[in-house]
Amino acid sequence: MNSLPRTPGSPLRTLGAPLAVRALTLGFAAVFASVIGASGFAAGSAPQIGRPAPDFTATDSKGNSLSLSQFRGKTVVLEWTNADCPFTRKHYTSGNMQSVQALAQKNGVVWLSVISSAPGKQGYVNGPAADALTQSRGAFPTAVLMDPSGTLGRLYGAKTTPHMFVIDKEGALQYMGGIDSIPTADAGDIPHAEPYLKEAMLAVAQGSPVAHAVTTPYGCSVKY
Repeated sequence: MNSLPRTPGSPLRTLGAPLAVRALTLGFAAVFASVIGASGFAAGSAPQIGRPAPDFTATDSKGNSLSLSQFRGKTVVLEWTNADCPFTRKHYTSGNMQSVQALAQKNGVVWLSVISSAPGKQGYVNGPAADALTQSRGAFPTAVLMDPSGTLGRLYGAKTTPHMFVIDKEGALQYMGGIDSIPTADAGDIPHAEPYLKEAMLAVAQGSPVAHAVTTPYGCSVKY
């Protein structure tokens, strides 16, 4: 069999073109996989319905350290939020988000709003500013979690504001997706939308199956 000529300093010729290309491809794939893994989106790492929700410890707007595990025995809602996002404003200026939060409170549901905007990016606020927003909007979260590093957001694969998750009393994830079925920034669409989050939250709180366990989230991208 004829072999390719060996040229000093030419590893592609020495290995043979097909073998060299394959080696380079595998090398790039390995690097790409390691980058994905470092960001928290490796295959198998994303939250899954019916499986334990990723536990976390985060600091809230008042400087308290809170863990998901401390709320075991209660239904928990996670809401990714950005006050400057028009999709978030749609649900707060209309009072829709507050009405669902009030319903959560009535049913003993823990509501954790999460701010994952990085410093200098849209939606970033410090703790006192987050508390001022809560007060000015008449909101009802149990706590506002500060996530400027994006660690918590990446752990859950949060993509948009809002992006909603519901966790049951045993700590299993039972819903993830959009707040409702009409992906616009128009508050006039709210009465016509199927309220996915509200339906899921009430079903989980009552121990009933969730009709739509996974839906498509919509809104502004999370500003990591």
